[in-house]
Amino acid sequence: MSREKRKLRKKFIVFCEGDTEYNYIDTMRLNQGVELALKPINMHGEPQGTAGIPTLEVIKKEANNNCLAKFIVIDYDRVKKHPGELAKLKEIIEYCKLQNSNKRIPHFLILDNPDFEYIACLHILEYQGQDVKKFIEQTLGFKNIDNFKAKKDVYEYLNTKGNSYNIMLDRLKEYIVKNSYNINKSNFDIRITKTDVIWDNENKRGSNIREMFEIIDW
Repeated sequence: MSREKRKLRKKFIVFCEGDTEYNYIDTMRLNQGVELALKPINMHGEPQGTAGIPTLEVIKKEANNNCLAKFIVIDYDRVKKHPGELAKLKEIIEYCKLQNSNKRIPHFLILDNPDFEYIACLHILEYQGQDVKKFIEQTLGFKNIDNFKAKKDVYEYLNTKGNSYNIMLDRLKEYIVKNSYNINKSNFDIRITKTDVIWDNENKRGSNIREMFEIIDW
């Protein structure tokens, strides 16, 4: 009698600073065709209760047990709006590079420019690059952008009725951060070989969130 092949459990840790991405990723993990153990961590739990780019302590204290990769999802608009955020971002970039060069748990920095709400709008065919706030309120019919951010079923909303993350991924052309990586599927091994940061792209809307979708859905 042949033994049933054991299904390996793939665990990823996802750090995210906002409610929209938290709700999206929390549901996304339940809708994949493979077994996942995604763990979204809302950055509102940062010391002093301040939202924003995480400190290194927030990232470091999360255990690596049975974890294949860590994703740190950050909105770049905070860097432009808040003094001190750029320094925190650069610290995280160097920390991720160090972890990856030492061949530890791969750390994928995902930088959404300007924010995840822009990434959300890209799921929708009607969206053609207009102002995100106006599109969410006037076209999608939300009372305000905070209501959209608080929508618990935002993943289903953005992936039904002709809307899809595949539309979003096809539209993304620009990025500030790009991680080059290799995947060994036979032993579930992921290695980041290089991280490029293109600061000249800071005024171009875009993201490298494709990397997270490719890794989770390989």
